[in-house]
Amino acid sequence: MTDDPTQATPAPGGDPGEPRVLGGRYEVGELVGRGGMADVHAGHDLRLGRQVAIKILRTDLARDSSFLARFRREAQAAAGLNHPSIVGVFDSGEQLVHEPHGAPLHVPYIVMEYVEGRTLRELLNEKRQLLPDEAARITAAVLSALEYAHERGLVHRDIKPANVMVTDQGAVKVMDFGIARALADTAATMTQTQAVMGTARYLSPEQAQGLDVDGRSDLYSVGCLLYELLAGRTPFQGDPVSLVYQHLGENPKPPSTYQPSLPQALDAITLHALEKNRDDRYQSAADFRADLNAARADEPISAAAMASYATLLGVGGAGAAAIARSRAGAEATEAVPTVPARDPDYLHDPTSTEDERWERTDELPVRERRHRGAALLLGALSLLAVAGVAWVLFQVLGPGGEPEPTMVAVPSTVGMTEPQARTQLVGLGFTVPPATERNSDQPAGQVIEQNPPGGELEEGGTVELVVSAGPEARAVPDVSGMEEQAARDLLEREGFTNVRAKAEEEDDPDVEGGLVVRTDPAAGEEVEPDREIVLHVSSGRTEVPDVVGQDQSSAVLMLNDAGLAFTIDFERTWEAEPGTVLRQSEEPGERVKVGTEIALVVAAEPVVITTETVTVEPPPPPTTSEPEPPPTTEEPPPTDEPTTSEPAPTDGGGGGGRGGGPPTSPGPPGDGG
Repeated sequence: MTDDPTQATPAPGGDPGEPRVLGGRYEVGELVGRGGMADVHAGHDLRLGRQVAIKILRTDLARDSSFLARFRREAQAAAGLNHPSIVGVFDSGEQLVHEPHGAPLHVPYIVMEYVEGRTLRELLNEKRQLLPDEAARITAAVLSALEYAHERGLVHRDIKPANVMVTDQGAVKVMDFGIARALADTAATMTQTQAVMGTARYLSPEQAQGLDVDGRSDLYSVGCLLYELLAGRTPFQGDPVSLVYQHLGENPKPPSTYQPSLPQALDAITLHALEKNRDDRYQSAADFRADLNAARADEPISAAAMASYATLLGVGGAGAAAIARSRAGAEATEAVPTVPARDPDYLHDPTSTEDERWERTDELPVRERRHRGAALLLGALSLLAVAGVAWVLFQVLGPGGEPEPTMVAVPSTVGMTEPQARTQLVGLGFTVPPATERNSDQPAGQVIEQNPPGGELEEGGTVELVVSAGPEARAVPDVSGMEEQAARDLLEREGFTNVRAKAEEEDDPDVEGGLVVRTDPAAGEEVEPDREIVLHVSSGRTEVPDVVGQDQSSAVLMLNDAGLAFTIDFERTWEAEPGTVLRQSEEPGERVKVGTEIALVVAAEPVVITTETVTVEPPPPPTTSEPEPPPTTEEPPPTDEPTTSEPAPTDGGGGGGRGGGPPTSPGPPGDGG
């Protein structure tokens, strides 16, 4: 991935432990989280020296304009929120990358507050459910964050356990405003393809119908979240299509159906938040949070919550009050101030009516003074309360209607192979359709996602699996002629995570020492990003060829091909043809530096010496008639002249005497012949 910041790998720098830097400021570290849209890495702000989290849009989604717009909207939405229960956004930017075919691509990233902790989804997978007080505390913190966002005109639209983190100190952080929208733009609940935005298990009825949403839609999702924290399961279960219909048309059972020890107040609060009509549920996050805090303090909750509880259970207001007293041990369900003690004449004021002499709570009258028959009245009311409780329990737990489905705990199969996961899930009675494949860094065939990820599901329910198709193949870039370190940097930026630490040396006279000759696999070959890549680097040396016995021209070509220089000396000899190499200064096969000078000795024609014989003829006889002188007996004086001439000297090319002897062979070049 050229400059691709979406991989959980160390990047440029050559040191595998050194992270890449985004925007010249943020070092990208190890992968700490992965979602359907982006990956989250630990990071370090070089300018301020603090630890951060960096959320980077996946490269394959960066080509989709809708995902790109959604990611940019998240950065804009969260950047304006400054609340202790909202993950803070420090910065955002875009990294320009080049795809293997060379097309430029802008991959955005968000720099966020780094939170040490776990998501509620991880806590639920481990503990299945939380203690009622802890569940109420966490939900109240989530509502505090939403109250702040709603006051600033922002609706989250995707509240779920995976988007809420709990720190090691117990602080709560809401994150991922990826599909959040301003209240002025809440009509865009659906994408252009009419796909409902949100998570099906926590979807409000108006979101499921594609209607406008507001802050009350978030409160419905929080109700689903609270339900799961209390009961260990969501209010509705099934495949995404059936979940939508259940959110629209079915009333949830109280959380105490699955966890009988829950306080009745939490049942009422949860059911009130899950009202189908948004006008009937909590109207603000502050109201919801106030009821949760009241329930934690064992104080009365709102009448609206009690009314929803009574309506969903099919009993009247008196029955609801009786249930409240029987479960909580209180005499009233509403916070009505008690009338202080007065003068006894107050109860017998002749101007007062009978009704005015009663101090009323929500439903049951309580007299200020004991009167005859009070015991009978209280007994009758007690019988009514017991009857009401019995009727409610009969409706909830008694016979009639459809039998309760058998619920089975869903194990997490992430990390298993597909056959292992399928065997385990089918063995528990679940239906497992064919798995969906998706490219990832995990080994091919390994389960990387499961829906539902945990909790409970009715026997025979569907569990969907997503398995890894392995990393997406990429073309190996051409790094030949580059320095080794620069080649490593480029490969890291392209996303290749397994470059062998030690390069292989290779003799190549055409490549300067220290530069890359080639890679294995070769440049342009499509391989997985985790495939090992070996760099072959020029050693700067070459092997001396054997040119002895070769003619001069061939020897020179061989030395040139080997990257070697040469000098030539000539030697006259009869033992070889002229122009044949007799000797070379370096032994054949020896490895020497490229450019080393090799001295050659080449055969030249030998020198040819010729001799000539000169004949001296006597002079002709005289032609006059004078008498010949008498012969003399004197001998001619001695002379040092030889009778035959010396051979004429030759100068390389040979030369003829006066008689013009035959030409001699030319001497070696540069001999003047």
